[in-house]
Amino acid sequence: MYNTLRTFGLLAALTALFMVVGYFIGGSSGMMMAFGFALLTNLFSYWNSDKMVLRMQNAVPVERSQVPQLYEMVDILSQKAGIPTPAVYVIQTDQPNAFATGRNPQNAAVAVSTGLLQQLDTREVAAVVAHELAHIRSRDTLTMTITATFAGAISALAQFGLFFGGGNNRDNPLGGIGALLMVFLAPVAAMIVQMAVSRTREYEADKDGAAISGDPLALASALAKIATLAGRQVNVQAERNPAMAHMYIINPLSGQRMDNLFSTHPDTGNRIAQLQQLAAQLQVVDKDPRPARGPWSASPRRPAPGGATWRAPSAGRDNPGDRGPWG
Repeated sequence: MYNTLRTFGLLAALTALFMVVGYFIGGSSGMMMAFGFALLTNLFSYWNSDKMVLRMQNAVPVERSQVPQLYEMVDILSQKAGIPTPAVYVIQTDQPNAFATGRNPQNAAVAVSTGLLQQLDTREVAAVVAHELAHIRSRDTLTMTITATFAGAISALAQFGLFFGGGNNRDNPLGGIGALLMVFLAPVAAMIVQMAVSRTREYEADKDGAAISGDPLALASALAKIATLAGRQVNVQAERNPAMAHMYIINPLSGQRMDNLFSTHPDTGNRIAQLQQLAAQLQVVDKDPRPARGPWSASPRRPAPGGATWRAPSAGRDNPGDRGPWG
């Protein structure tokens, strides 16, 4: 119920922001046009924003036969989370990262990068997947996709209005100055709302994800690796669509290391410290950091999934960068 109310509250706030932008661009008529645009955006965000996000990030759907070990991991962790198994997507980028999307647990997807599968061990990958499943279970994914869609739409509306001579309407008290201000202030306002929501949900997803996987130290290790490697490897699709950055487990863009107003994610050090405290409370000891260990394994001696190489499902293409440890 809380997450549902939060989503509706966010929709109301962003719709109001839409109307303010419309007013300063086109006066009363501009405000009403923006309101209609906001209603259409709301409907689109609810039904289609997840598909749009996956497409914008070049996430490719994969079948169980292509990545059986990864699907097995997602299956088992989904059962532990008490949700249906989401669709599995792979993002073609060397940067290790992941995100989840979907309007509810029955219509959800988990997307992991080839870099994540190549550069993290089995326990760490499972911990990251569990984190994303926690987002799905709490319905954060709807909030995430809505804010991403609105942030881009508000920026586009402001720039569109200025380009077509907005601000000349007599109802607009500030004229062209108001339209010019909206070009800069509206995207910032949308980003502030977006970032505030993002930071609080990441701490909760870390905690819930650690409970799902039963391995908070593996998630702490994964976050440390991803944060380090993300700063060295460019995620081209995320750079082209920065409004989507808050959806990833670690900020895929450069900079933004602190819990300040404009950071998309909490400080990684703070997140790791929280997970270490959780491990201490649960008396979890990282006795064996080998990749083979993990709550999804049938036996502590079971080897890590591997053998066959993962390939992107693009016919006739053999790109070594697309290979990973999952068969």
